[in-house]
Amino acid sequence: MDNRLFFSATKRNRACIGDKLSTIIKKKGSILEIGSGSGEHGVVFQKRFPEIIWHTSDPELLHRKSIISWIEHEKLDQKMPQPLELDVEKIPWKISLNLENSLQGIVSINMIHVAQWNCTVALFRESGKLLKKGQFLILYGPFKIGNKHTSQSNYFFDNSIKIQNDLWGIRNLDEVSYEGKKNGFFQENMISMPANNLLIIYRKVS
Repeated sequence: MDNRLFFSATKRNRACIGDKLSTIIKKKGSILEIGSGSGEHGVVFQKRFPEIIWHTSDPELLHRKSIISWIEHEKLDQKMPQPLELDVEKIPWKISLNLENSLQGIVSINMIHVAQWNCTVALFRESGKLLKKGQFLILYGPFKIGNKHTSQSNYFFDNSIKIQNDLWGIRNLDEVSYEGKKNGFFQENMISMPANNLLIIYRKVS
């Protein structure tokens, strides 16, 4: 059965995100993606970076079924593991020792603004436990800078997702980075991306 989901944003941003990841990812080990959604990013990046193993995860069964279908469709089932049933708030995260030992970084794309703030807190807390000094946590999506929207389209988007859930919303980068600092990360880089998004690279310092 084909359970693939198709997210329009993924089709638009996968190439530019992949270009930035290509300057960061090492040619060995594993990447853990938090909140993989449809799985489209996961299969694209697994094909683009065949030397590594891309681990997807999502708490939603519908999304995990889509990820499995995408892995099968792209004939990656001998390479990519099945998606993890990982809810970012349920700590400690249940991941294998093999993944923990091979992990070189964690990536989360378009997740924290469509989740309550506690998910951002948990993301940094658990990433801080798993990652070693020098390893990375990458966030991609829209952010406020100085608690202000960077574009009118982001303002309208923020309002639209808050209508769906008043605990959601575009996050202020200063507050996000403060959570990182509390868990041993520093903001290494902030990269402007298409459609008024940012790619934020955090490094573990201790």
